[in-house]
Amino acid sequence: MEINNKVVLVTGGGTGIGRATSLMLAKRGAAVIVNYSRSQSDAEETVRCIRSDGGRAAAVQADVSQDSQVRAMIESIVQQFGTVDLLVNNASITRHIPMDDLEAATGEVWDELFDVNVKGMFYCARAVAPYMKQNQQGAIVNVGSIAGLTGLGSSLPYAVSKAAVHGLTKSLARALAPDIRVNCIVPGAVATRWWAGKEDHMNRLAPKLLLQRISTPEDIAAMICAALEQEAMTGQMITVDSGQSL
Repeated sequence: MEINNKVVLVTGGGTGIGRATSLMLAKRGAAVIVNYSRSQSDAEETVRCIRSDGGRAAAVQADVSQDSQVRAMIESIVQQFGTVDLLVNNASITRHIPMDDLEAATGEVWDELFDVNVKGMFYCARAVAPYMKQNQQGAIVNVGSIAGLTGLGSSLPYAVSKAAVHGLTKSLARALAPDIRVNCIVPGAVATRWWAGKEDHMNRLAPKLLLQRISTPEDIAAMICAALEQEAMTGQMITVDSGQSL
């Protein structure tokens, strides 16, 4: 699908992969809606960058784990921009818990991560689907993680939540075909603020990767854009990790 002149919602669009994706989509001519939950200043700064470059953008607050807030966000976007053509389900959270500390993986942690990482993506997809179906075309990209492939991540609940995102992608691809394509980009280690204070770990990891480099947010954003554009692909997991998961 041609991105130029399309209306795109990027959840968690003010920081990291979301910010890089928002900026890249704007450069391709899209009107970008930058969603945020708490990072208002980051989202507004992303919008300012887009507008200063001649693009169209707006920041919209909503906690994607709350269905009522998601529905209100989509209604607001449609009132202002007319529709939603594309969705990047990027908003995600984690808890840093040793994998073998099962007692620390409390019910509260499980609920928190699944509410945002899995249910939040479903809520957003469900809310935009009627408008995409009305247009008889649309595309959704979910952001997964190699933690969902390998079972190893910042915590056990996080890894399982990302495996669920991969499953959600396949199920949504079936449920929303043929009008709406749904794919998943699966990053490995990415140089974002999640790694703040862990630069030594990144420096140790990079030489062990096949490509000997840590992915940048722009690397992931480029693949997200490609998945939005590719009209002959749905239900796919595309790994971008410099060979980390091999």
